[in-house]
Amino acid sequence: MTFDDQGNPDACVDPYAEFMAREERIRRRRRTRRAVGAGAGVLLAGAIAAGAATVVDEERPSAASGTTVWDTGAPGTGAPGAGAVPSVGVTLPSDAPRSLPSLLSRPVIRPEQAFPATSVRLTDGSRYTRVDLATTTDCARGMSPGLARLIEQGGECSRLTAGLFTDTDRLSQITVTVLSFARVEDASRVFMMASTDPVTYQVVSLDPPPEAGLPTVPPGSAGVFRRLMTVRSVVFANGQWGDGKESREAELTAQTEGLLRHVNATVVAYEEGRTGRG
Repeated sequence: MTFDDQGNPDACVDPYAEFMAREERIRRRRRTRRAVGAGAGVLLAGAIAAGAATVVDEERPSAASGTTVWDTGAPGTGAPGAGAVPSVGVTLPSDAPRSLPSLLSRPVIRPEQAFPATSVRLTDGSRYTRVDLATTTDCARGMSPGLARLIEQGGECSRLTAGLFTDTDRLSQITVTVLSFARVEDASRVFMMASTDPVTYQVVSLDPPPEAGLPTVPPGSAGVFRRLMTVRSVVFANGQWGDGKESREAELTAQTEGLLRHVNATVVAYEEGRTGRG
């Protein structure tokens, strides 16, 4: 499923049209047993997120009721309530790469460039099938209210593109989302806050389309949430078992992180000019 540049659907079913109806699903996830850590790493702008961002308002109300979020990283903080978004300022460091302006002059990566194939084989030999694809320039439609409010503090998101993958046994459902910005500062702000509180600042997982023949993950199911940052994009990965069971955590984590690294490498290659604009 795709959208045009104005965010209008090209077909009758919109993966994000039911976003508000899914709000309850997001709220039910906000209580964590172990909050998600920072993810696997940062490519270029880690210095920006680590050293040049300032959180002005650190008040964090208690988390809403929900369920387990699996993770092996450091403990995080509770999810803030509506309207309790910290004011975050991010500036470029003085030692920012000289090539940054030319890198940012490239157009934002398009859906077919971020997700060029429906069948994916990772370096470990595992295989996955992309069963859905959605993209929009109205990025708020594909994210939590907290993340949408955070983005309002800076420049607008340029494009959000998400792909839904499943393994060869058709048991996992992993949504990988590329959130792109015109400015490095805005991508860095999102990466920093999502790493600190991934439950509040998250993107929406895609439900499988009917033709995929996959079950919809039960609301409130446990999952693995990871993210990486490129030059101007934040790549998110949300992994869950289709039946919603809290089992085989290590296997699900490996699948989620593997697909995240795969898509992230594709975005990095494009942003660095190593692949064509298409």
